[in-house]
Amino acid sequence: MTAHASEATPALQMADIRKVYRMGDNEVVALDHASLTVGADEIVALVGPSGSGKTTLCSIAGGILSATSGTVTVGTEEISGYGDKELTTFRQNQVGFVFQSVNLVPFLNARENLLVVDELGRREGKPARDRADRLLDELGLADRAKNLPSQLSGGQKQRVAIGRALMNEPRLVLFDEPTSALDTELGGQVMELIQSEMKARGTAAIVVTHDERITEYCDRTVRITDGVLAA
Repeated sequence: MTAHASEATPALQMADIRKVYRMGDNEVVALDHASLTVGADEIVALVGPSGSGKTTLCSIAGGILSATSGTVTVGTEEISGYGDKELTTFRQNQVGFVFQSVNLVPFLNARENLLVVDELGRREGKPARDRADRLLDELGLADRAKNLPSQLSGGQKQRVAIGRALMNEPRLVLFDEPTSALDTELGGQVMELIQSEMKARGTAAIVVTHDERITEYCDRTVRITDGVLAA
């Protein structure tokens, strides 16, 4: 299990977040005074219709987008005032991402898709290879380590993506519609895997979804509509 600075420290604290886009003379409010706290090993389902602000909220939590106002703290690191370079370092060390489209590098095998993360991060050489091999084994992919993404099933690709997200031992993992391309049975298997892997490591997660079936695998469900989080 990953040792974090303090078990009592929330993985994520977002306070009074606004995200406003200017379109000509108009303002479009993507997030409207959103506040969210995620516990150190809590799995939160973020549920809402398309265009409700789910991806914007996760992008701000993960340091991909900056908020117009409000504060974002991941662990003990407040990122609200960070510039591009600081956000890049933050993303490499503190957050894991699993995107809807998986986004594996097509010409790299499963093991290499994990290792490419640590070429940017704090491990290299044998420690990185050992961690990649250990993760692939835990995810039931040891015999698929040398397979290209085109040689993997949808569920296997999703597991490689989960392994990649865990390579740098992040405090928080953000999942964007992780089961949208999978049937009900495979989707359930992937969510069971997410649940067990996050809990085993004491790692927090936000799972963005519009699929109500996903919520049963999460500790809590937060709903968002038109950029506003339900109380």
